[in-house]
Amino acid sequence: MTDAIIDIDRVTKRYGSHTVLQDLCFSVRPGEKLALIGPSGSGKTTILRTLMTLETIESGTIRIDGEHLFQMERNGSLVPADEAHLHRMRTRIGMVFQLFNLFPHKCVLDNVTLAPMLTKGVRKADAERRAMELLDLVGLADKARAMPAQLSGGQKQRVAIARALALQPRIMLFDEVTSALDPELVEEVLNVMRMLGSTTDMTMLLVTHEMSFAHDFADRVLFFDRGRIVEEGPPDVLFTNPTHERTQAFLKKIIAAGQRI
Repeated sequence: MTDAIIDIDRVTKRYGSHTVLQDLCFSVRPGEKLALIGPSGSGKTTILRTLMTLETIESGTIRIDGEHLFQMERNGSLVPADEAHLHRMRTRIGMVFQLFNLFPHKCVLDNVTLAPMLTKGVRKADAERRAMELLDLVGLADKARAMPAQLSGGQKQRVAIARALALQPRIMLFDEVTSALDPELVEEVLNVMRMLGSTTDMTMLLVTHEMSFAHDFADRVLFFDRGRIVEEGPPDVLFTNPTHERTQAFLKKIIAAGQRI
């Protein structure tokens, strides 16, 4: 895919003797919304952590906007990326984690402004102005001076989304962002993601067990099992007429558990 913003080519990742990703290949178009589904332990979160350079890979290549993620050119050859290269590549990507990862000793506003000030040298006044715009976007402008301990789980996750947006990433990664929330709080986070999907041109990768949301949100769905892509396609096709027996079995369990697809 020549116009890919993300290109993953024959990537293998291991933890000791356990292979998490096996010769993985897929590409993502600019602006595409991609849902990664599959059983726990199938490698979905590892893909996101690898794109954020929180994990390394054993073999293969990853390119972001045509540029190598874990390698860089020097004197006409590819060499392992140094920290400056990794830092520059990370600024193109934002990630929202399952467990919020807010700084508990900093107020909401400071949580959102810290990264732009430290990593991009944004002036405090400018960072705070942008942070307030983002907090208003996620419906939390009135919580700017609150501490994380004063927020509900859904509010914490919305702050985490605002924090990721503060760096103006071209790619956003969402890792099971509703799985730690009480059921009544899930919808407020999903609504923010729906809004981002409909009003921005960011590329988005979503790891989720919320099949109904994945169906409505994604342009394309990848079903993973044991570190490989078993099946992929538009959500209307993959969710209603899966062709691989492993996908069929997985979706039957999801439906049996009471989820709507």
